[in-house]
Amino acid sequence: MTTLAWQPSASIEALRQRAAILCMIRDFFNTRGYLEVETPVMARFGITDVYLSNIKAFFRGKPYCLQTSPEYHMKRLLAAGSGPIFQLARVFRDDELGRWHNPEFTLLEWYQLGIDHHGLMKEMDALLQRVLRCAPMVKKTYQQVFLEVCEIDPLLADVRELHEVLVHFNLDGVLSPGESDLDQYLFLLMSHVVEPALASIEAPVAVFNFPVSQAALAQVNNGVAERFEVYYQGVELANGFHELTDVVAQQARFDKDIQMRLTKHLEASAADEYLLGALSHGLPSCSGVALGIERLLALGLKKASISETLAFDFLRA
Repeated sequence: MTTLAWQPSASIEALRQRAAILCMIRDFFNTRGYLEVETPVMARFGITDVYLSNIKAFFRGKPYCLQTSPEYHMKRLLAAGSGPIFQLARVFRDDELGRWHNPEFTLLEWYQLGIDHHGLMKEMDALLQRVLRCAPMVKKTYQQVFLEVCEIDPLLADVRELHEVLVHFNLDGVLSPGESDLDQYLFLLMSHVVEPALASIEAPVAVFNFPVSQAALAQVNNGVAERFEVYYQGVELANGFHELTDVVAQQARFDKDIQMRLTKHLEASAADEYLLGALSHGLPSCSGVALGIERLLALGLKKASISETLAFDFLRA
């Protein structure tokens, strides 16, 4: 440990700018009639998502999960009649550590009633223009960006065709031999080919209408999952959904995730019974989105990494 390790990872001026932007964000939602809420950081249930892992905490000898997102608790509030809500939540993920990742970070999450993912993208666009002073958002379907960048239709392609695209982009050998999961090919092409191509677009880009296999917690209509991801300058900023409200469908997705975790020899994670109870009671039609605050700040303040927007990043925590 160096003698300077006690110092913050962000400058004091950057922290002042951070505080000002958080005030701007709160004002954005307050003037639109949202209720700001706070929900538990430590909970009895964790995430079933195959691609996320909870960090654990202990109370009276029993393990609890530090939340990867306030989503489940916020949906319980929506079911209880809260109306539109937002939160600047501290969240935790047992994930990568690097330029754009810190195990503890701030997530802006909000839910609006009676709109689909298109309506939510419009609101996201307004927020980004206000905070980043950027050009209006460009919107492209998932199918469109793959056709433009990879010259393949991701909704129709089979494993053989996707493997040929990997070879074309010198990504052959990255996946395990004989990989049969189409999404693994699509994830790889998205992160290594499509996302870098989107960086050439000056405005934020919303990619929407994903394959059904990547629906997560989104509604499925007309053969696509009604969700979107937002990218800016090559960085993924946000993930939004026209939210699933059907408790039977949600239980089935939890069951599928749990089985996939077991197949991949990951720690088993029980379905959140409280969320299922809220859905049984009735979740109003809504759309929600989660946006990484430190990434937003790093881009807005022209910082090289998110550590320059955190008072103390993980290496100094």
